[in-house]
Amino acid sequence: MKTKIYIDGQSGTTGLQIYDRIGSREDLELLRIPEDKRHDTEERKKYLNSADIVFLCLPDDGAREAVSLIDNDNVRVIDASTAHRTNDDWVYGFPEFSGEQREAIRTGKRIANPGCHATGFISVTAPLVRMGILPKDYPVTCYSLTGYSGGGKKMIADYEAEGRDELLSAPGIYGLSLKHKHIPEMQKMTGLMYPPVFMPVVDDYYKGMATTIMLQNRLLNGIPTAEEICGKLMEYYKDECFVKVVPFGENDSKLYANRLAGTNELQIVVCGYEDQTTVTALFDNLGKGASGAAVQNMNIMLGLPEDTGL
Repeated sequence: MKTKIYIDGQSGTTGLQIYDRIGSREDLELLRIPEDKRHDTEERKKYLNSADIVFLCLPDDGAREAVSLIDNDNVRVIDASTAHRTNDDWVYGFPEFSGEQREAIRTGKRIANPGCHATGFISVTAPLVRMGILPKDYPVTCYSLTGYSGGGKKMIADYEAEGRDELLSAPGIYGLSLKHKHIPEMQKMTGLMYPPVFMPVVDDYYKGMATTIMLQNRLLNGIPTAEEICGKLMEYYKDECFVKVVPFGENDSKLYANRLAGTNELQIVVCGYEDQTTVTALFDNLGKGASGAAVQNMNIMLGLPEDTGL
């Protein structure tokens, strides 16, 4: 029997990307609500309660409303919004944390899919905290470069419009309030005592992300070198199919944020000079940073190989 899947928010960027990844799979039955019924609460409720697994690709308030409409205890949910990422009743959907995290996703009924910037930050920061290298009270700073697809339909339209504003041809620093919506999950899921100083940057390319933290080695436990940090991260992720660490010194002289566009891969690159180190996560903001991660979590929930369809 095929697993019934419903995407609530099927016409948004993430919803469309999920559909692209699973639409042709023969092990799944996709429930498609008619376009003219997408905002009909009663009709949505029928679909939400008829599925085995529901993807929520909605604004935060819409995601909370959708969850409230589900009264079938057998329905399992993967929420791509920010609404439930710091909720203790939900499992955070980053399986590469540990075997325990992967098992919690496999058996869970409510999975919060990570944010794109958060995915990059957590992938490079959490292992260093967990291994005791990065002190929990370390004043972490981070910048994260993303393609404009991360801003959703409106931003995509702005960047692709004929006669667009010339300013869009240059990198745009945003989140200047230092209150970006991903910061709460970034702090919680890494175990840091203080929120990172986080600066996101959007640029004139469609998809791809490069998230970088900058470290002073003398402030790290054991005062490791950049090469030693790289080795520790390689060991941490050695069994993962999607997260890989580039051997120290083998990275290119430049890092391009769109290098892994169109994949569900995440590569970690460690660079260093004397007692300073940078650790960068390269990935697709629509792949491992959103829809690819959601499909990966679904595969885990169904007991399938994580790379099925990816």
